[in-house]
Amino acid sequence: MHCRDQLARDARALGIREGDLLMVHASVRAVGPVAGGPDQIHLALKDAVGDRGSIFMYASCPAYYDEVGRGDHAPAFEAELRETLPAFDAATARSARDNGALVELLRTWPGTVANDHVVRFICRGPHADALFAPQAWTYAYGADTPLARFAALGGRILLLGSDHDQVTFLHHAEHLVDVPGKRIVRYMVPRLVDGQRVWTPCEEFDTSEPAHSAWPEDVFRRITDAYLADTENVGGRIGQARCHVIDAPPFLAFALDVLASLVRKHG
Repeated sequence: MHCRDQLARDARALGIREGDLLMVHASVRAVGPVAGGPDQIHLALKDAVGDRGSIFMYASCPAYYDEVGRGDHAPAFEAELRETLPAFDAATARSARDNGALVELLRTWPGTVANDHVVRFICRGPHADALFAPQAWTYAYGADTPLARFAALGGRILLLGSDHDQVTFLHHAEHLVDVPGKRIVRYMVPRLVDGQRVWTPCEEFDTSEPAHSAWPEDVFRRITDAYLADTENVGGRIGQARCHVIDAPPFLAFALDVLASLVRKHG
């Protein structure tokens, strides 16, 4: 059985510091049993970064909110979604189920805030205002977005027992890398504008799979594992979970180089 104090000590031993802006990808199950339940995990991480630090996670949106107009559904079903899907409310909508339990626990914790977008991030801590300044509705993983600001603020990424193929920050690299032939997807999102439900167009590079034909399906895992090996980052444990802490700015530079190199080799 693990407790909040012990998990916070584990986090500090791993290298998490007072004042860190920490983007967390977590498997609750990997941590093992926790006295007081899984909320103690994000509370322990907040203890580790302290009052000057922040916990940052990717929440995304419930099913269907980023799917209308992609061409993935039958016309009759899409027509039903257009008729019945409520306006997206970033303050109350549940996190995407695929993103794990911890993000929804943090999202609903007092003091946690979110950006107003289906590409939705949440933050608890003093970095929230800088991260969630106004952003364009399109290309929400790219420049002048929460991920761009996270990198500019010197953010750090914690992989807490999580799959190395699910590092959301690498979608930022996908958007920034200057190579031809990236796949673009377009969809519509219902939003509340002046009290009316309005369908808002959105465009981004495809994040449902690698956005370029030169990038293998597990390209995020390959980038992450190669970077950990290159930097001799052996990680450690928080509870029973195998963990790594990665500094975002050099990781971004490494990822951009790998993605561009793969395209050049592809010809």
